[in-house]
Amino acid sequence: MDRHISFDGLHNFRDLGGYRTADGRRIRPGLLYRADSLGKLRAATPDWDRFLSLGIRTVIDLRHPWEAEARGRVPSHPSFTYHNLSIEHRPYDQAALPPDTDPGPYLAERYMEVAEDGVTEIRRALELVTRSAGSATPLVFHCASGKDRTGQLAALILTLAGVPEPTVVEDFTLTELATPALLAGWRERNDGRAPAWPGFGRAPASVMRLFLASLAARYGSTEEYVTQALGLDPNALRESLRTSLLEPRPTTWPPLTYRRATPSDARTLVRLRDSAALWQLARGIDQWKPGEKDETHFRTRMRKGEVWLAHAGSHLAGACELWWDDPAAWGPRPADAGYLHRLMTTPHTAPPGTGRHLLAHAESRITATGRPYARLDCLASNPRLRAYYESAGYQVVGEQPAKEGGSGSPYAVTLLQKRLR
Repeated sequence: MDRHISFDGLHNFRDLGGYRTADGRRIRPGLLYRADSLGKLRAATPDWDRFLSLGIRTVIDLRHPWEAEARGRVPSHPSFTYHNLSIEHRPYDQAALPPDTDPGPYLAERYMEVAEDGVTEIRRALELVTRSAGSATPLVFHCASGKDRTGQLAALILTLAGVPEPTVVEDFTLTELATPALLAGWRERNDGRAPAWPGFGRAPASVMRLFLASLAARYGSTEEYVTQALGLDPNALRESLRTSLLEPRPTTWPPLTYRRATPSDARTLVRLRDSAALWQLARGIDQWKPGEKDETHFRTRMRKGEVWLAHAGSHLAGACELWWDDPAAWGPRPADAGYLHRLMTTPHTAPPGTGRHLLAHAESRITATGRPYARLDCLASNPRLRAYYESAGYQVVGEQPAKEGGSGSPYAVTLLQKRLR
């Protein structure tokens, strides 16, 4: 599941459904959305029809009134109510910041200003979210890019609903998937110029981590912020949100089906890998980075080997690459193995065991060619991943201390192999 819902003019419209809480429940899909400026919507367009089809009954615009006036607001429609709640009271121009501004401390400090200045509006926004969830009617909240003010409100809602902090951080960083489009829109509005600040439109994990840490340092916890600053009963608010927003995690899942990828799937594969990279980074796993593999990479792997997609019903659940040689990691070898790369699953929404099923499917493809071995490598600095593959029957057979992966910086990998029946 790609959380970004596809629009022509909107680039950061996302469903918060599917995130799991610490007690094993999940946020109901199709009930709570976050977005960039809905002022970009125009009536009688495919985007407008797509928006109305979501059944949204409440729109919260977190921008300043002058922003809504200058850049437009969502078109009026009898199906929803519109609320302009400007939670930011001290505007600032991110695009004009000095190039050496560190986004983590700088933006976290701005978020704390918003948390303390915008208490009336934040309180009202949380009340609207709670009321909407209680009536099981969809709601969307947005600002300009759907990153800062929107990200801050999303973090409060998710935290109160019981979503663990790494997932809250991950949700914030998913704006990175929309950054190129947000930058292109800024340039178009500014005569082709680039922002002075390289951090414009970016959403590094450090920003949300620092903000949540600052909130806890000043108030003790998000719940205490709700009590002391917003004047709300955090227990009642939390219980209301969890009762209305959450559902049990599914106990049954559609069976996985497999399809060999075609060149038209390259964009989907890039987004899947980048989403997986952001999942890792939000949890302190420094392995993949967004943007490292582009569409050309995946089309090349389709041409030289095989790339497989796994679906659960109509939703993408995962993918992996199957190579027929891998000299960078394994050196010259006879044609006695298939080499597995980029085993990926959709964060939060893939059925349990999807990764293991993808491995088994790839192994069956290798067996069909008469090759007796499946081989793969993982970063030597990632013992958790190594343990995962060992539990799937792979055995460590060596180390490659200086694998060259095309990035210009060799890295050490552990080599694992499985004898296929």
